[in-house]
This record gives sequence, C-alpha cells and structure tokens, in this order.
Amino acid sequence: MADPLSIHGIHPAHPVNPADKTAPAGRAMSPDGKSFENCLLESLEQVNRLQQEATQGVEKVVTGETENIAEVFSAVRKADVAFSMLMEMRNKLVDAYREIQQMRM
Repeated sequence: MADPLSIHGIHPAHPVNPADKTAPAGRAMSPDGKSFENCLLESLEQVNRLQQEATQGVEKVVTGETENIAEVFSAVRKADVAFSMLMEMRNKLVDAYREIQQMRM
C-alpha cells in the first residue's frame, strides 16, 4: 500500500509555462510569476547549496586550507537555520495535508 503522505505521481492538470504570468485556474502564483512548486524547488536548491558550502568550509578547516573559523562557523550556522526553516515548512505542509484529509465532504 502506498504511503498516504506520498505525493509522487501527482502532476499539474495544466503545465506551468514560466513565461506565462497568468496562472491556470486553481494554481497560485507569487507576485513575481513563480508557481508554488518553483518556489519550493528553489528553496530546496538554496538549502542544498548552503549545506554544500558549509561542508566544504569544514573540510578546508580540517585540512588546514583555511584558518578563518568564523567564516566557516557562519556558513554552518546559515545552513543549519535554512534546513530548520525547510523542515518547519515541510511540517506545516504535512499538517495542512492531514487537515484536508480529515475534512468531510
């Protein structure tokens, strides 16, 4: 049986054209014309980039390539905060999904 929280296989009824600033019915678009999906994907990419930068910084400190520990600490902290925010967003989305599941039609 499939995981009830899994959303794999769900595709938009109308593909989003980034050049098209109008959203199909039922599709939310941000003021800059990005779909919710695109905003989430960009957030994931940014968190991933911050984590990679933090990992590279730690590796440079360990190997002796840099002595700027404050910069590395800052990069690690940014990655930690970004990941925490991403997890909170995920938790809120899961809560909203569960609430919608509980609605009686």
